[in-house]
Amino acid sequence: MNIHIKSNVEIEKMRKSGQVLAFVLDHLKKIAKAGMTTKELDVEAEKIIRQNKMLPSFKGYNGFPASICTPINEEVVHTIPSDRRLKDGDLLTVDAGVTYEGLITDAAVIIPIGSVSKEITDFIKTAERALTEAILMVKPGNRVGDISNAIQKVIEGKGYSVVRELTGHGVGYHLHEEPTVYNYGKKGSGVSLKPGMAMAIEPIFTMGQRYIKTLKDNWNIVTKDGSLATQIEHTVLVTANGCEILTLLKS
Repeated sequence: MNIHIKSNVEIEKMRKSGQVLAFVLDHLKKIAKAGMTTKELDVEAEKIIRQNKMLPSFKGYNGFPASICTPINEEVVHTIPSDRRLKDGDLLTVDAGVTYEGLITDAAVIIPIGSVSKEITDFIKTAERALTEAILMVKPGNRVGDISNAIQKVIEGKGYSVVRELTGHGVGYHLHEEPTVYNYGKKGSGVSLKPGMAMAIEPIFTMGQRYIKTLKDNWNIVTKDGSLATQIEHTVLVTANGCEILTLLKS
């Protein structure tokens, strides 16, 4: 397995891209509201990224036509922004990547539109907790399986289902690098974590069954049973004594 350990120079570039990405996602969280289209959010995201002399990592990736992914409700990942208007009660995820001097960070936020049900609020809280518990496992000497197991325990402990085909991943000069970070697994399994490793950790799960299907556009992935799905994500760097969340907005 070829895992690229980032140099201090590379880490500094990832910090810069991570802060722009964090700002973009925070901004979209503030402006997204019922009546807006997901395409409008995409235009806004790309504008801010380019104003900062950076590039949207997703645009053109394997032919993807936009700067962000915008799954709503039963959509899981890779949804192309469109003229679809957000509605009160929708559960939106925005996933984005930013490239600075060749180095990428990747993150996703959950945005409830207007007033959502308690069921959705609990679902979002579980996503946040799964990501928090996963990040607590990121330190030298721990293994990728410790991250995976932490995510699985939180999600399945609440009666939700981990989507097994979709994973977190290493990130750096490529959007998807080694190691693969599954959202389920055994403690103590997988690759050992070393300082300088950077990973996009992203719990992806559903309220119903875990099964998914890809729609005709070959991008949009939805739950087979029509149940709600969500995803939350940070790019996390392994440091000498723990970790640093590169996509956490610094005040």
